Amino acid sequence: MSRLGVSFTDPTLEARVQAGVEQVEVQLAAAVDSPEKFVAEAAAHLLNAGGKRFRPLLVMLSAEFGESANPDVVRSAVVVELTHLATLYHDDVMDEADKRRGAPSANARWDNSVAILVGDYLFAQASDLVSDLGPEAVRIQARTFSRLVQGQIRETLGPSEDDDALAHYLSVVADKTGSLIATAALFGAKMAGASVDVQETLSEFGERIGAAFQLSDDIIDIASETGDSGKTPGTDLREGVPTLPTLIALRSTDAESERLRSLLAKPLTDDAELDEAIRLLRVHPAMTEARTYVQAEADAASALLAKLPDVPARAALQALCDTVATRLG
Repeated sequence: MSRLGVSFTDPTLEARVQAGVEQVEVQLAAAVDSPEKFVAEAAAHLLNAGGKRFRPLLVMLSAEFGESANPDVVRSAVVVELTHLATLYHDDVMDEADKRRGAPSANARWDNSVAILVGDYLFAQASDLVSDLGPEAVRIQARTFSRLVQGQIRETLGPSEDDDALAHYLSVVADKTGSLIATAALFGAKMAGASVDVQETLSEFGERIGAAFQLSDDIIDIASETGDSGKTPGTDLREGVPTLPTLIALRSTDAESERLRSLLAKPLTDDAELDEAIRLLRVHPAMTEARTYVQAEADAASALLAKLPDVPARAALQALCDTVATRLG
């Protein structure tokens, strides 16, 4: 596993992708800067806290199916990561989060108004940069932004009485996570001049692998003893946040699951009840069903790769699919 978080079998490819991600980092720092000292500090807050840079990595790998040296590839990766960073500022306000990436969230360090405005500033910076990439890129960015916002709205409102709670949740994950990762893959291929077929395949790949990674975090939150997702195990349960395993468990109707269903129907602020819910959920068939669903998404993403040219980047993308299975334990 390289420091980029993906396995490379081709050292030349790894070096090229690493160089691209480093260029993205430099341009990100420039993009969040401002003559206004406070704006510059607040906008760089989450950037300086680090992050996996998964989306820029996917842009770089997708560009390998065309002319990866095109400068627009790096620019498009900056657009995607700026958009992602902006959503984090807004998410922390919606979730009333105190921490982000191990550091105080912007809303905790300053206040909600500042966090919202800084998120807006980052969206504006992304829009400015994407305008240099042409009208089609602007259209893609606008549609992605629309999905991000609609996903957040649906998550905030929750499912209606007529909605299936699990289907509602999966649609939120698709819009809030899958959409931007799909755009990362699409931008990389498009800016590198890859064929339309390759662009469409990579976009669908990004959508599926993005959802698979997000949903695998749901499983890790329950199954992990050490907080592999970067959170204390059971964090989502404590906060009453719906996840794939809990929603599947709540659909069960057998008498043996009655106690678990009653626990999952509320935020688990009591430590003893939280521990009991985790213990019951770990051995419940819902965990197996959740793992099966996520593995199926990863397998579907993997199957798409067979449609792509057999270049070294394809093996790296396959490694991402394999990583999902490893995370599921």
